[in-house]
Amino acid sequence: MRIDKFLKVSRLAKRRSEAHEALVAGRITRDGRALKPGYDVKAGDVLVLHYASKFLTVRVLEVPERVTPAVRKATLYEVLDERRDEPADWLDGAR
Repeated sequence: MRIDKFLKVSRLAKRRSEAHEALVAGRITRDGRALKPGYDVKAGDVLVLHYASKFLTVRVLEVPERVTPAVRKATLYEVLDERRDEPADWLDGAR
């Protein structure tokens, strides 16, 4: 399954177009490398997602064969780390 579709199905992104834009901007990485929207997600992949004010690291546990309403996001990935960046941290780095 393409990563942009996986992010939508797993509810890590609200819309597939939003996931696509994040991938094109380089805000989703694996092993320190930015991923392209067509990357095929595999179980065991560790992804780092950079949202507006937080970083989320997840491990892919399962990639669904088909998208159905019965797909539960909790079975698709596990959160390894979550780090928030406060605006004050951005100002300290600029000095």
